Amino acid sequence: MKKRSLTMVLLSVLGTFCVVSYAGDVKVNWQNPEKYTDIRPTNETRADFQARVFKELDQVFTDMAKKLPDHTQWNVTVTDLDLAGDVNPLYFRGGHEIRIVKDLYWPRMNLSYTLTDEQGKVLASGTEEIKDMGFLMRSTIPSGNTAFQFEEQMLWDWFKKQQRDKVFPSR
Repeated sequence: MKKRSLTMVLLSVLGTFCVVSYAGDVKVNWQNPEKYTDIRPTNETRADFQARVFKELDQVFTDMAKKLPDHTQWNVTVTDLDLAGDVNPLYFRGGHEIRIVKDLYWPRMNLSYTLTDEQGKVLASGTEEIKDMGFLMRSTIPSGNTAFQFEEQMLWDWFKKQQRDKVFPSR
């Protein structure tokens, strides 16, 4: 009897570690980044900065996709990006240009998307110009997930609105 109880306990413990978690999947295409409004680096090469921006914002999209229903595919094409702030060649610190963040340099992103279910049925699609003109008036705490906190917050606000308005389904 004790052996059977121990086996049941072990199976239930092992079962908690073997839970499979599904969520939506996302593919982000950064289309013609050389034509983006503002993706200028300050103290790194243009290529390194661009790769870092894309990697960190890809992760934001991946985190959002986790909030979508299982087995959905979200395809996003970013056609323009304007980071918060502005790099002005007249302002230097330590031999490098600096990004000046003021309320008139708000973050903005243009994108198109298609969200499909596992059979390929389109659940949602659209073209958006996402912007956050009040980005400095918020009392947000940076997530620590990205150096681009204003863009991250802007994307999350847009995504939550899409779910609230039932454009994107929720898990």
